[in-house]
Amino acid sequence: MPRKILVTSALPYANGSIHLGHLVEYIQTDIWVRFQKMQGHTCHYVCADDTHGTPIMLRAEKEGITPEALIARVWQEHKSDFDAFHIEFDNYGSTNSEDTREFAQSIYRKLKSEKLIEIRSIEQFYDPVKQMFLPDRFIKGECPKCHAKDQYGDNCEVCGATYAPTELINAYSAVSGAPPERRNSDHHFFRLSDPRCQEFLREWTRSDTLQPEASNKMQEWLGGSGENKLTDWDISRDAPYFGFEIPDAPGKYFYVWLDAPVGYMGSFQQLCKDAGLDFDEYWQQGSNTELYHFIGKDILYFHALFWPAMLQHAGYRTPTRLFAHGFLTVNGEKMSKSRGTFITAKSYEEHVKCTEYLRYYYAAKLNGSMEDLDLSLDDFVAKVNSDLIGKYINIASRSAGFISKRFGGMLARREQVGTQGMALIEAFIAAREAIAQSYEARDFSRALREIMRLADLANEYVNDKAPWVLAKQEGQEASLQEVCSVSLNLFRLLTLYLKPILPKLAEQVESFLNIGLLSWADAEYPLFAHVIKEYKHLMTRLDPKLIDAMVAANKESLQPAAESRQRHAAHQQHTAAKDAAQAEKDFEPFISIDDFTKVDLRVAKIVNAEHVEGADKLIRLTLDIGEEKTRNVFAGIKSAYAPEELIGRLTVMVANLAPRKMKFGLSEGMVLAASGDAPGLYILSPDHGAQPGMRIK
Repeated sequence: MPRKILVTSALPYANGSIHLGHLVEYIQTDIWVRFQKMQGHTCHYVCADDTHGTPIMLRAEKEGITPEALIARVWQEHKSDFDAFHIEFDNYGSTNSEDTREFAQSIYRKLKSEKLIEIRSIEQFYDPVKQMFLPDRFIKGECPKCHAKDQYGDNCEVCGATYAPTELINAYSAVSGAPPERRNSDHHFFRLSDPRCQEFLREWTRSDTLQPEASNKMQEWLGGSGENKLTDWDISRDAPYFGFEIPDAPGKYFYVWLDAPVGYMGSFQQLCKDAGLDFDEYWQQGSNTELYHFIGKDILYFHALFWPAMLQHAGYRTPTRLFAHGFLTVNGEKMSKSRGTFITAKSYEEHVKCTEYLRYYYAAKLNGSMEDLDLSLDDFVAKVNSDLIGKYINIASRSAGFISKRFGGMLARREQVGTQGMALIEAFIAAREAIAQSYEARDFSRALREIMRLADLANEYVNDKAPWVLAKQEGQEASLQEVCSVSLNLFRLLTLYLKPILPKLAEQVESFLNIGLLSWADAEYPLFAHVIKEYKHLMTRLDPKLIDAMVAANKESLQPAAESRQRHAAHQQHTAAKDAAQAEKDFEPFISIDDFTKVDLRVAKIVNAEHVEGADKLIRLTLDIGEEKTRNVFAGIKSAYAPEELIGRLTVMVANLAPRKMKFGLSEGMVLAASGDAPGLYILSPDHGAQPGMRIK
């Protein structure tokens, strides 16, 4: 049955750039939303910039602009990054909107009428120079535990201790440097410790609203039966502060974490105004619609305790489910500026270009749990090239040309397709239910394993039928058209299943196949007697040099300007020397035929290929060159090929190269590959009909 679904992602803070860690969440959410829309459900995806707080105010002041000007600029930057990665919001707003203000103030008034707001005096650090109360992160001093200098007011980055700001030794303001004073101020608290909140949250967090591991964490924070471990939540800040003023409380502002989740409501209200939707249908208590929040596990506390308690007691519905994900590591470690792995979305786009590579890799790692996700840069290159190029794109590139050149773009009629071809198409169609279940459960990695299993079957079919051989044989026109038509039908189904992950590539395929926008229901209807357009290359291999350049650029951005200038000058000298060497090389004398005949080039069949444990770039090849024994060769082609796609292929080998002892074993020759200034590495292959052992002359 059609569903009505509202989906949100956590709001990015308007004080920094979108980086690869952020993108885990937005890519995950976008894939799920696109899948729901392909299913025919009504699904709205909204988000917004989180724009309030002391950091925004101070950064704007430092830049000499208003906070409004700062957040307007950052909004454009964030939206541009999301667009580049094909994150398709139905509305992307800002918490600094009248809609969000009205909801924040309305919720506050309702909580106050329920006697869940309390005002009490608290002692805080005050900067006498800036004339402002200081948040914990803007107070520094000596750690009271290990005595490390320049530590923040809430925790020590050296020993990991947590403490109150008042415990710091020789505390000072990180804003002005002045010693802070202790002053009292009246603050507004949401009474989360109230028995009504406790009772509601115990029941709510034990429902299927949370993932099991998240639910367990909530029980730890709530405590056992009869315990009351939750403390009241300070929801106010003193002026000067960039945010919304609390009603009837001059000089008091809502703490940013109160109006940030309210931004979901504000952004959706904007969509309702533009699209004529009914806000109450999605947010009223007892609503039959579905509400899902995708968040990182680091903000689970706010979304699983504060937020539902606010909604419940202010008269709104609570989320249907919270979907929390883990953190991103790069090469097994926390993202690091010194190692160049703290990478912004913009930097990725500038260096790698194709953002769908990353969408695919993240999807292959996401399983719907709160586990951390690792971006292994070498594995990233290998997986993209193996799966997307070697398996998926390969099907179309080996079939479409024959249909265009031999049959005017016309696919075979249904009655022309034999039992084997139809059975394969039907098997692909039958797989859609299992793939859909994986998408629904956000287990994208399982969905992709099934899709790539199907891609392997399609490639086996193409390899067995060998359309390139049929094309050279007289009287095989009908078979050629049938094989290529079946192959393209399989390719179309794979594209349909990959579309939530690769939306722009799917658009290219829809155009090439001359079909409308693919929906999930289209899987049932294969293409027969249908005219396709001329095939154009859809995607290129990911060159590892692009990744290296991206990491290097992010390292360089951290260096002082003088060091950067020195490095730039050295680079210019190196480039000039390289160009001079190349110019000299271009005029090297010709070799003689005798020199060439010294190199024994043979046709080799790859009878086996496998990864080399402990080697980042090597694949172990077992080669048949027509001798009694096979040859063992280590080839540095792991970035471009997966071992399984090499087995059975013919290539060219230098057979009389002296064996080389390596730590992985003995390498008994060399296979030939082409590369150049453009991205890509390509092993050489002889024409069809060549046999292992043939000499190349």
